[in-house]
Amino acid sequence: MTSTIVLAVVAAVLTTPIQDHHQAQATDRARHGMGFDQHRTTHHFLIDADGGTIQVTAKDAGDAESERRIRAHLQHIAKAFAEGDFSLPLFIHETEPPGTAIMKERRSMLSFTFERMPAGGKVVIRTSDPPALAALHDFLRFQIREHKTGDPLMPAERRR
Repeated sequence: MTSTIVLAVVAAVLTTPIQDHHQAQATDRARHGMGFDQHRTTHHFLIDADGGTIQVTAKDAGDAESERRIRAHLQHIAKAFAEGDFSLPLFIHETEPPGTAIMKERRSMLSFTFERMPAGGKVVIRTSDPPALAALHDFLRFQIREHKTGDPLMPAERRR
C-alpha cells in the first residue's frame, strides 16, 4: 500500500513539469500561428445541435490590437476550414485533432461563417450532415479539453 502511494506521488511530481512544458510550447505555437497573445484573450468552443462555434475575445475590451488580430485570425480560419485546410490546429497541438479527416472529406456539407462580435469574433459552423456533425463535435471537444475552456461537452439543447 505504501509503495503504491509513493509511486502515485512520484508520478504526479514527474508529470506536472512535463504537462507544464507541453502547455507552454502549445501556447507559444498558438501565439505564432494565431497571431495574438493567448494570455490576453479568451477562447470558447460551443457545441450546438446543428454545429458549433469557435469564439475568441480580448479580455480587455479596450485592447484594439488583440481585437484586430482575433478578427483577422478567425476570418482566415473560416476560409481555411471551408477549403479543408486544418493545418493550423495540427501545428498548434502537434497532433491532428479528432474529426478533421472527416471534416476535410465532407467540407462541402459544412458552412463556416465569420461573425464580428464585441471585443473579437466567432466562426459559426453549421451542418445537417450527421457524419460531418459528429466529426465537428469531436473536433470541438478536443479544443475544449486542449484549451481548458470548461465549455460544455454536449450540444446546447442537451445541456438544459
